[in-house]
Amino acid sequence: MENKLRIRFLGTGTSIGVPIISCNCEVCTSANFKDNRLRASVLLSYREKNIVVDCGPDFRMQMLLAGVKDLEAILLTHEHRDHIAGLDDVRAFNYILNKPIHLYLSDRVLENVKIEFPYIFNPGDYQGEPKLILHDLKNEPFDVGEIRITPLLVMHGEMPVFGFRLGDFSYITDANFIPDETIEQIKGSKILVLNALRKRKHPTHFCLSEALEIIEKVKPEKAYLTHLGHYIGLHDQVNKSLPAHVELAYDGLEIVLHYQSNQATNAK
Repeated sequence: MENKLRIRFLGTGTSIGVPIISCNCEVCTSANFKDNRLRASVLLSYREKNIVVDCGPDFRMQMLLAGVKDLEAILLTHEHRDHIAGLDDVRAFNYILNKPIHLYLSDRVLENVKIEFPYIFNPGDYQGEPKLILHDLKNEPFDVGEIRITPLLVMHGEMPVFGFRLGDFSYITDANFIPDETIEQIKGSKILVLNALRKRKHPTHFCLSEALEIIEKVKPEKAYLTHLGHYIGLHDQVNKSLPAHVELAYDGLEIVLHYQSNQATNAK
């Protein structure tokens, strides 16, 4: 089997998506498909195993658009609804594949998921609850099958949240501060994905200039910006203003990287 990590952006939008309901701005009315953004999520595929980072309210449509027929695991960065609201839709994988889905989340996120989806944990007579295998996500590397994943601790306002690194790929959404220790963990990434909500400063997300400062510190070969709101501007216009190695991501964008599995590494 090929040693390729395939990355697909399932959604690159902010919590209310783009276009925004009832908004008539030039971004929300754009005819360019790259300006239409579902809630932020990414699909990671390696040797026919699929992992999704976050499953917001667009999760069902994202799975259909990407043609995902099987799912191994979901990694949750944090508990905000635009990152967890689609959890109920794992039932389709449960029914069709007759298997549970592995869910990786911190203790704090789990407590919030229990509040949002109480019937998953206490179904009573209900027989249709999502079937999940829970894994305690801590700030230490872990394996999903052959894939070694390193959590990246960042801050989303006052809330600690996780990004993730897989080989040469690092993914961070919903952050406005990255500790020096995490910066060191990210360095050496060929591809960095980072949130950039808008051009003006925001209390809990990087704005465009702040994201570019982080990219300059890390110095990846290529950086993509995600979790974008309509205030970021039109996709094509903004891209023209960015450094050559930085681009706005868009829904459906795919990247392929060489990846050496942890089994191959351990065999050496």
